[in-house]
Amino acid sequence: MTDSSPPPTRRDPLTEDLQWRGLIQDSTGPDELRALLDGGPATFYVGFDPTAASLHVGHLMQVATARRLQLAGHRPLLLVGGATGQIGDPKENAERSLNPPEVVAGWVGRIRDQLSPFVSYTGDNAARLVNNLDWTGEMSVVEFLRDVGKHFPVNKMLAREVVKARLESGISFTEFSYQLLQANDFYELHRRHGCQLQFGGSDQWGNITAGVDYVRRRGAGPVQAFVTPLVTKADGTKFGKTEGGAVWLDPELTSPYAFYQFWLNADDRDVVRYLRYFSFRPREEIEQLEKETAERPAARLAQRALAEELTTLVHGEREMAQAVAASQALFGRGSLDELTPETLRAALTEAGLVHLTELPDIAGLLKESGLVPSMKEARRVIAEGGAYVNNSRITEVDATVATEDLLHGRYLVLRRGKKSFAGVELLDQPSTSRV
Repeated sequence: MTDSSPPPTRRDPLTEDLQWRGLIQDSTGPDELRALLDGGPATFYVGFDPTAASLHVGHLMQVATARRLQLAGHRPLLLVGGATGQIGDPKENAERSLNPPEVVAGWVGRIRDQLSPFVSYTGDNAARLVNNLDWTGEMSVVEFLRDVGKHFPVNKMLAREVVKARLESGISFTEFSYQLLQANDFYELHRRHGCQLQFGGSDQWGNITAGVDYVRRRGAGPVQAFVTPLVTKADGTKFGKTEGGAVWLDPELTSPYAFYQFWLNADDRDVVRYLRYFSFRPREEIEQLEKETAERPAARLAQRALAEELTTLVHGEREMAQAVAASQALFGRGSLDELTPETLRAALTEAGLVHLTELPDIAGLLKESGLVPSMKEARRVIAEGGAYVNNSRITEVDATVATEDLLHGRYLVLRRGKKSFAGVELLDQPSTSRV
């Protein structure tokens, strides 16, 4: 009798899985790191400085890796830098602008909320949110210089690439001291919570190894560290950036629809790496998606899988379903009536949303929206059957729309042909009064 059950899912040791995904660029000791990750539960930390009101997709590498380590049994400490966020890690080109402490404190709260969906706060390896202001804020200047600064040779600090790049133009002691604050975080987390591991992006390698060395100099440890690679795009543009700016995790800054579209529009040359970096699908599924992408790139199966998975993780199942529905409905493959006003507006904003206080005829709408360059072209498109309003084909060149045709009382979806669409929002006319 033949066994028709599917083969068991392959489960690699954590270190092997991280290496297959390309998530370990450098480490303090490969053998020691392997023993730690593949052994019993360990406590690790990763830090996020509140330099803006929201995390963006560039942070997803660290957030997803933290989730991956917790799923393997390790305990996360998610550090939000209420102290280091007031200082700022040195940039290579210029001094950072310092944000007011009350602004940073507000950002700390928002980023803590954004980190919450990625990890579990229950169980034997429950995650914990920590703030380095809790131990840094109570330290006096004398304590900082004696207890922390004493262990940092200035010649080593001057050898950092980012510091060397700033020596000619100038670097303040504030930014120069950032490395000491981050190193002290590792020591305090080791002392308070038994933290044995730190990881971060490759741009943090100097700060992270300084922390490992500082823990050793204080007679503690041993501790380990690794860094993940810098996420790049094949076309040379910066990962996490679009024409509209950064892709944020906060839905008020980047809508779930726009977030979904970011991943859906990933270049075929990039999406295979993105799957390995960000997806939590089993290795076999990812390898199958990689194979299908190579064989049928036009189907964009890998992009769709990644977009759905990450939108669900960041924004939830309902918002993901709305994003998928909008993608289909805007091109006539679903019902526009099923979209919420928020999703519809977000989708039309991405396409190009025109604001009007009164509605011209449909030819005029096509021109106002930018789908055609002139009224003559608009009438030609309508006459040839290439114009659609709310997915209904328009064939009369002088056709108009009524207010009852407006979606949610204010929106129209215009489409030229199969792929070009735009939106119209009818604004309320300002009221006038006579004195």
